[in-house]
Amino acid sequence: MTDPVAGFTSTASKRPEALFGSPAPDLPLRMSRSSGCRVWDADGREYIDFIMGLGAVALGYGHPAVNRAAIEAVEAGVVGPLAPVLEEEVAAKLRRHLPWMEQSRFLKTGAEAMAAAVRLARTATGREYVLGCGYHGWLDWCQGIESAGVPAGTRALYGALPFNDAARARELIRAAGDQLAAVVFEPVIVREPDPEWLTVLREETERVGALLIVDEIKTACRLALGGGTERYRIAPDLAVLGKAIANGFPLAVVGGRAAVMAGVAHTWISSTLATEWVALAAARATLAEMVARDVPRHLSRVGAHLLAGLQHLAARHPSVITGVGGLPEMCFLQFRDDAVSRRLAAAAARRGLLFKRSAYNFVSLAHDETIIDRTLGLLEEALSTLQ
Repeated sequence: MTDPVAGFTSTASKRPEALFGSPAPDLPLRMSRSSGCRVWDADGREYIDFIMGLGAVALGYGHPAVNRAAIEAVEAGVVGPLAPVLEEEVAAKLRRHLPWMEQSRFLKTGAEAMAAAVRLARTATGREYVLGCGYHGWLDWCQGIESAGVPAGTRALYGALPFNDAARARELIRAAGDQLAAVVFEPVIVREPDPEWLTVLREETERVGALLIVDEIKTACRLALGGGTERYRIAPDLAVLGKAIANGFPLAVVGGRAAVMAGVAHTWISSTLATEWVALAAARATLAEMVARDVPRHLSRVGAHLLAGLQHLAARHPSVITGVGGLPEMCFLQFRDDAVSRRLAAAAARRGLLFKRSAYNFVSLAHDETIIDRTLGLLEEALSTLQ
C-alpha cells in the first residue's frame, strides 16, 4: 500500500515502481531493520540484500565499530556552536590517504557536494558552462532540457559529455573553450573508463583553462579507498566523495587542490549540520576499517565471484538476459526488456533476495562466497520462472 503522506518514499530509487515495476502484497515495500547484508521488511520477512542502501554501505549494515563511534558521538552532544575536532581529524585522514584532497569541505549529501564543487570551479575560473558525464544529483545545475521546474537559463549552462568517447570529448571541450568552467564525470558508468578518454579529459581541460572534477560518490571506498581516482591514477582538480565513506551515515566531502578550495572565501558554501559529529565519527571509524581490513580488496574478490556467476547465468538464459554490466564491486544483469527485469526482481524478492534490476548491485564486507553462491541459486530459481 502506498502512503500519500510521504508520497510513498522520498528516495526515488526505493519506490516499488523502481524496484519491482509495481507494488504487490507479497513484495517488500518498507523495511523494519537491517544487519550485515540482510534486511527485514515490515512483516518480519528476511532478505539477502545487494542494494546496500544504494551503495552507501560497504562494511555491512550496523557495523559494530561504526555503531560504537556513532553512539559515542551522540553521547558527546551531536552538534554545537564551534567547529568539531572531528572535522579536522577526518579531513587530515583523507589527505593522508588521498593526497589529491589537499583541503576538504564536508556536506551531507552527494548532490550538494557536487553543487559545491561546481560552485568552486565557477569561482576559480570566472566561467559558467559545465560539461558532465554521469549522474550528479537532482539539483538544478546538472539537469537537462526535459527537467520541469529548472529555469531555461540554468539548463543552458550544462551539457552532456559521452562516456569513453575520446574524440567527442575533445570536440566538446574545445568548442566550449573559454566558456567552460569544468568537466565533471563519474569514473565508471557500466564499464571501466578508457585510458585515452581520461587522458583527453585531463589534457583538454588544462588546455582551455577549465577544472576537472571527479564524481566519486558511488566509487569511493569501493573501487579503492580513493575510488576511481586512485585506481585509474586520475589527476583531478576537485573530487567529491560520498555514500560509503561513512557506511550509511549522511556525509559527503568536496576536496582538492588548495588553490581551488581557497574559493570558499569568495563564495558561500555552508550548512548548519554539515559538521554534526555523528556522521564524522562514523566516517572516521569507516575509514579506519577500510584501511585495516583492506575492504576494497574484499569487495573485488567477492564481487568477482558474483560477476562470474552472473555471466554464467547470462550464458544459460540468453532469451531473457542480454549481458552483464558493471565491475565486480558494482554489477548488474542486463535484460531483454523492462518487463523481464521487473518480473525477475519480483521473483527474486519472493525468494528472499533483493537484487536491483538495473545499475548497480553492491557487495559489502558482510557478503562472502557462501552468500554469493546462495544468491546465484536464488537468481537461477527466479529466472526459471521467466521461461
